[in-house]
Amino acid sequence: MSGPTTPTVIDSPAWLEVKAHFKRLQATDLRNLFAADEDRGTTFALQAVDLFADYSKHLMDADALGALLKLAEVAELRGQIDAMFAGERINVTEDRSVLHVALRMPRDATLVVDGVNVVSDVHVVLDQMATFSTRVRNGDWKGATGKAIRTVINIGIGGSDLGPAMAYDALAAYRQEGLSCRFVSNVDGADLWGAVAGLDPAETLFVISSKTFTTVETLTNARSARTWLVDALGTDAVPHHFVAVSTNTDKVAQFGIDTANMFRFWDWVGGRYSYDSAIGLSLMIAVGPDHFRSMLEGFHAMDEHFRTAPFAHNLPVILALLGVWYGDFFGTQTHAVLPYSHELGKFAAYLQQLEMESNGKSIDRNGVGVTAQTGPVVWGTPGTNGQHAYYQLIHQGTVLIPSDFIGFARPNHPLDVHHNLLMANFLAQTEALAFGKTAEEVRNEGVPEHLVAHKTFAGNHPSTTIMAPQLTPHVLGQLVALYEHKVFTQGAIWNINSFDQWGVELGKVLATRINAELTSTDAPSNSGGDGRAAHDSSTTALINRYRSMR
Repeated sequence: MSGPTTPTVIDSPAWLEVKAHFKRLQATDLRNLFAADEDRGTTFALQAVDLFADYSKHLMDADALGALLKLAEVAELRGQIDAMFAGERINVTEDRSVLHVALRMPRDATLVVDGVNVVSDVHVVLDQMATFSTRVRNGDWKGATGKAIRTVINIGIGGSDLGPAMAYDALAAYRQEGLSCRFVSNVDGADLWGAVAGLDPAETLFVISSKTFTTVETLTNARSARTWLVDALGTDAVPHHFVAVSTNTDKVAQFGIDTANMFRFWDWVGGRYSYDSAIGLSLMIAVGPDHFRSMLEGFHAMDEHFRTAPFAHNLPVILALLGVWYGDFFGTQTHAVLPYSHELGKFAAYLQQLEMESNGKSIDRNGVGVTAQTGPVVWGTPGTNGQHAYYQLIHQGTVLIPSDFIGFARPNHPLDVHHNLLMANFLAQTEALAFGKTAEEVRNEGVPEHLVAHKTFAGNHPSTTIMAPQLTPHVLGQLVALYEHKVFTQGAIWNINSFDQWGVELGKVLATRINAELTSTDAPSNSGGDGRAAHDSSTTALINRYRSMR
């Protein structure tokens, strides 16, 4: 299925209707909205599998939400969802299916693409991963000297790193004792050097995650890791301490990895949607096949909610439309994700790639410039640390920052006193952001008049509150799928392709050229060989400066 043709949603009467509601509500006050509707806190809330979302603290009413929902209809969102789940080639610029949803379909499901039941292929790899993970976990997989593996180092970048690294922290309570994982992505040698510091090579396993096995940063780190191992144990040790997640059998074999220990994935798996594929091998080793499969079941449960729920009761759709409301009408440019969970310390970083690489586009699927604002800057850290850093700007600064607050009723630790205090802050912050404190309320507290303005809080800062019973593998899968489908929905509204990332390519090409110049003994050339300067004067001067400083 191809996407909508021009005119797009942005050109439609439905868009103008939303704009009219914005003009009506742009000066509204959340205090007034709640005063006018005593049931607002329960009316603007919904349950999606295990996730409860309260979106009542937003600067909109039922009429505005109804107009936003019409945007989904005009975008033919239902048809686009069906096309994705059917395996149609909705990644139009690369002519590919987009089937991360197939990675978590149950074993008995069928999804045929180009004559192949891809679900069957997925479970073949999951079974291979489970067998290997179990061998590492129970000590049957031995290193070259006969020692069991105690540390797994995942080497990847982007989607081959952010997903498993985020989930490894998120599921800390489910890891096997005595077995740890580390994650290396940055080509800065300090990353790899720090990861191997203090380790016994004989007890270390490297998982090299690269679809093509040609990614420069990943292969640079992998080769240095190989040298570290070979210097200690010899070349013959490589097959005992390296496995690959890739599709390039020849390159994997050339590296010295036994291709029997190569775990496959497919071109219909985008990197930022891939940690529930073989890219999650290090995570499966850490938490075990059963917990990994529970996580996949959580993904699938949210997939089904997104696929089947009416849009007015569809949590990914609601979150997506609220993002459109603020970005395209209120003009906000950032979105904060604030998990009140130490274990979700890397969740915002994970969402940065998911949202910003997916929807950071200025050209639509028809090759035409987008006239609306697309993806926001995503950022955030866990509460309560953020409260003592940047919440001041959210409360009393001059920019409007919509926020998602994520919390859990039960902790994965026994310190209930801590958890109750954490969640008290979680609930208090959304209330404070929404309703603030008036000058009259400040005066009634006996504050001197010259300080009243400083201690007044305007409120009217929108937030969504997402709560679940506990951060389990099943709930983590739901949470990630929620944001995946939010991104998909926004891409449909803006008529952009959320599944390519051409913007990352130019810098890579230039870096390859500059790297050769940095290590050359010749003077840097200021000619590209075609009569044009190889670089601008600034870059040329910086190359010379770097070489002189070396």
